[in-house]
Amino acid sequence: MSTATVMKPAENEYAPYYGKYIALVTEENVIEDLENSLQDTLELLGGITEEKANFAYAPEKWSIKEVIGHIGDTERVFAYRALCFSRNYEPNIAGFNENDFIENSNFKNLSFKDVVAELVAIRQATIALFKNMSAEAWTRTGTANDNEVSVRALANILVGHERHHIGVIKERYMV
Repeated sequence: MSTATVMKPAENEYAPYYGKYIALVTEENVIEDLENSLQDTLELLGGITEEKANFAYAPEKWSIKEVIGHIGDTERVFAYRALCFSRNYEPNIAGFNENDFIENSNFKNLSFKDVVAELVAIRQATIALFKNMSAEAWTRTGTANDNEVSVRALANILVGHERHHIGVIKERYMV
């Protein structure tokens, strides 16, 4: 299996919770979907002002800036998991609390342009990681947050996770 033929994971390659994200993956090749979803995201974000980026649609909800930061944080965590499992390094990687990550981040004090630039850099690194994996690495598995997951499932989850949150931005923030 080359990266050109990486298929969607079987349902036994990830925890059921992640099925909602994997269902949002549209391309046959997850690398192409990683590239395309970033372009779609950048097109949407290009029309958002700094003022709008600081908007949260309700108390205790994240701002658009924080949602974008969350997408980047999650991608870093999941790409790290994929790196470990693809290299046959199989510790039980702990889960993470996304609310703690946001609470302890500096996104509120950064410009929206900087938050978006960081997301682009993260995605470029993620794409390079996946593009350079061997066919065998894609099918390797490991344990994260006490659930077994494959490398190819992690790649698909990343795309779906981004699409989920971009959908939330469109639905709840772009009114």
